[in-house]
Amino acid sequence: QVQIVESGGGLVQPGGSLRLSCAASGFTLDYYAIGWFRQAPGKEREGVSCISSNPGSTYYADSVKGRFTISRDNAKNTVYLQMNSLKSEDTGVYYCAARGYCSGYVFPLNKSYWGQGTQVTVSS
Repeated sequence: QVQIVESGGGLVQPGGSLRLSCAASGFTLDYYAIGWFRQAPGKEREGVSCISSNPGSTYYADSVKGRFTISRDNAKNTVYLQMNSLKSEDTGVYYCAARGYCSGYVFPLNKSYWGQGTQVTVSS
């Protein structure tokens, strides 16, 4: 059974850090491009970061470049999003998706695998 589970969200002060995890079961993440998305209330979902299948290229939204890092741990079948120097603008529900295209963050809801999301709140 294919499953994707995000974890690691929570409440953090501006300037703090969080590491989100995207753990897969039932398939091998290394075979797919993996994207991180976020959505704030009243706003459209936006692509934040993406890593393609091996050898793997990485992509970042301009708003997070230099602060976020996406990586794979194939042995654990997990993709991480390390988020540093967090800002209030980073607040939202973060989703992990597999089986899409990093260029343009094309991960159709009816074709890609999506997790349930994890809440990230950056506030003092």
